[in-house]
Amino acid sequence: MAAEVTLPSASTMADILNAVSVGLIVVDQDQNVAFWNGWIEKHSGIAAAEAVGKRIDEAFSEAPGKTFLNAISNLLQYRLPVVLSNALHRAPLPLFAKPGDPVSKERLHQSITLSPLVINDQGCCLIQVTDATTSIKREKILRSHSELLRKEATTDGLTGIYNRRFFDEHFKIALGNSHRQNTSLSVFMVDIDFFKEYNDHYGHVAGDKTLIQVAATLRRQLMRASDVVARFGGEEFVLMLPNMAEDAAYRFAEKLRLAIWELNIPHEKSRLDQRISISVGFSHYQKMENTNPSELLNTADHALYEAKHRGRNQTCFMALPPHPNRTSYAAS
Repeated sequence: MAAEVTLPSASTMADILNAVSVGLIVVDQDQNVAFWNGWIEKHSGIAAAEAVGKRIDEAFSEAPGKTFLNAISNLLQYRLPVVLSNALHRAPLPLFAKPGDPVSKERLHQSITLSPLVINDQGCCLIQVTDATTSIKREKILRSHSELLRKEATTDGLTGIYNRRFFDEHFKIALGNSHRQNTSLSVFMVDIDFFKEYNDHYGHVAGDKTLIQVAATLRRQLMRASDVVARFGGEEFVLMLPNMAEDAAYRFAEKLRLAIWELNIPHEKSRLDQRISISVGFSHYQKMENTNPSELLNTADHALYEAKHRGRNQTCFMALPPHPNRTSYAAS
């Protein structure tokens, strides 16, 4: 035979409710406070004796948020539970880690659940408040960690610009958008002239500093959020600019070359003018029947090779080759 369960007395139950690490408030049909537990006392700095009997909007040192008060009104009217997520409502109530401490004025982050309750045949509202500060901090740490991992995955560790992986992924997207929307796309391949000789003469530490300076200078030439510059590998960089007219692409390529030339970084082993220079190869895509967009990057690379072959410190343009299947391309 099962043992008879003895329910705790009202005073014992009050002790239990005051000891839990959750804020508990009960308001009656008229929104007057009927119960105010120890956790709420601790974090509001207001004793239960002072709060009980007052309207909920007058019980705290500051009026609660309108969303919170509206939630109580709706619950008492429609008898449906309400959850106030801390993602949208961080601190509806004036609750603090150390109430009264002038140094600790920041409110606790709160998760609040409102539930319908019946006491003595009267509809009431049970308000449960939990401290969400720890979970918010954990969320910030996870978000920061996630952002760091994302940055490491897409950013070149030395120069701080995008890496080859990022460029490869976004180049495919940009090329697809250009084809669908009938807009242009220009790609520029950049290589630092005689950089092996620079490293051999000045050392790799100086070489790294020069790579950082060149990357920063190339990035400063970009004017729009859609423009991309990335480290392609070693001393090679790639830039991708959508919606640029072909004649503007010519001017931009020369702008890149001059920007690096005017840095006037000494390079005694250069066979040009004893300073750092770059060669630039570029190509341009505009949706047409007889061009092959998939060859845009390769064509820009061939143009770079040609610029170096012609003597370096110059820009070279190459047009896209004809598409191998004009009929199927035009219909795609």
